[in-house]
Amino acid sequence: MPIPNTPKTTEPQDPERALTAAGEAAFVQPDATLPPSPPEATPPERHPDPEPAGAPTGLLRRLLHFVGVDRAIAFTVLARGWSSLAGVGTLALIARFLSPADQGFYYAFYSLVQMQIIFELGFSVVILQAASHEAAHLNLAPDGTITGPEQSHARLASVLQKAFRWYTIAAILMALTLMPVGIAFFRHIANKSNAGDVHFVLPWLLVVFASSCTFQIDPIFSFLEGCGYIPEVYRTRLRQSLLSTVLGWSAFLLHHGLYAPGFFILGQAIAGGWFIFTKRHLLLPLLRHSTRNFRIDWGKEIWPFQWRIAVSWLAGYLTSSLFVPVLMNSRGPVEAGRLGMSLTVCATLSTMAVSWMNTKASPFGQMIARKEYRKLDGVFTRALVQSTGAAVLACIAVWVVVQWLLVHQVKMHGVLLANRLLSPIPLAMLFFGTVGNVVVTAEALYIRAHKQEKFMVNSILGALYSIPVALVIGTMQSPHGGAWGIAASYALGTAVIGLGYGTYTFLKWRRIWHEA
Repeated sequence: MPIPNTPKTTEPQDPERALTAAGEAAFVQPDATLPPSPPEATPPERHPDPEPAGAPTGLLRRLLHFVGVDRAIAFTVLARGWSSLAGVGTLALIARFLSPADQGFYYAFYSLVQMQIIFELGFSVVILQAASHEAAHLNLAPDGTITGPEQSHARLASVLQKAFRWYTIAAILMALTLMPVGIAFFRHIANKSNAGDVHFVLPWLLVVFASSCTFQIDPIFSFLEGCGYIPEVYRTRLRQSLLSTVLGWSAFLLHHGLYAPGFFILGQAIAGGWFIFTKRHLLLPLLRHSTRNFRIDWGKEIWPFQWRIAVSWLAGYLTSSLFVPVLMNSRGPVEAGRLGMSLTVCATLSTMAVSWMNTKASPFGQMIARKEYRKLDGVFTRALVQSTGAAVLACIAVWVVVQWLLVHQVKMHGVLLANRLLSPIPLAMLFFGTVGNVVVTAEALYIRAHKQEKFMVNSILGALYSIPVALVIGTMQSPHGGAWGIAASYALGTAVIGLGYGTYTFLKWRRIWHEA
């Protein structure tokens, strides 16, 4: 089963949060119009990110190199580490300022706004890989000057221009859809669960507005990451995390807790918008660059891959984001809130762990463009071990903390903190699924770096499995129904569909492509 697609989050959340006809040629065939020996690809380090004072040296630097922590990963881990620490503070603020019913609405906001995947259509994955393959033949200077073959320059500009047009239109359509759908859904829940005192309309409108802003920002991040600005992008992710925490906590402290999700997302939009403004010297000329002679043929080169990504992402949404709204409708906002908070913890740990892999997406694309397959496999294997190890250690550590809180009956403002999450057994099953999905995410990223999408069937199977789980097991009133049953089914689906069939798919296509 694919990992939960978070607004990017994520992940893109990933996000999920890929080109050419999927299922045919594994690699883009060299264009005869390019020079026989194209210039060397632009590595991420070409965009200098000056060493800060106090940068690690000596033994510490060697240790960081051994565990695979480069600057991009460091910023990602810091951002997720801060989010984890801030999450503890947010948990305390939720316990202090939100009722259990409010908490259900709080997490349902996040689940419902992930419907943006319908409008995103997996485009961010396509943008990153398309940009990385074109940037492999260009030299991007720090001041935004681009040198290299005009064909690659024009095709890179074409990627940005099409992304800008699509996301502007899609953001408007998304806002016009989510506003009325969300209000109708939450009004139904409020009437059904006697939660009429929950004032959700204005907080929901803020969530939709802020999400529409980040929706337009994320593809530009993907484009810049594909161009090699990896440390800068992930440093901005850290700044987004810090600013969103400040704004979100302010909403709690001002006794407007349901506005917190909107302010969390708005903080990401503000920090992300400023970063894009600083890259205007690169972006604006590309938006104005003529692509008449060499523009990408979207129908032939992009769409065969993009629609498969879109199906995979939509299936991923149904796999994870359906659980909380269904549980909220069938068993009430309190249990839905516990599951929502537990899934949020899993998503945070997963995003932190896959940072070892996600930061390699652009380099993978460039290695493939240069046909450096042995180097590709070596970097992938090391990053996979590091990501999986980080996920295992993080999940164990959090589970132990939750168990300690439960055993010692730790309370805050009279509320038992452990009761805001699932009990230890279903939480452990969710953590198992989290570790498994880190592996599946890594395998999918490797495949998609070839500008192919072979995990669509995997995602569809996950959705076909998860929808009945949510609608049947999630609505059962027995002790092992509801959130408990969802967690158990999620772990089983990850083991069989995710790790089993997903790993088979990865090994099959890797062997076919690299033997070709």
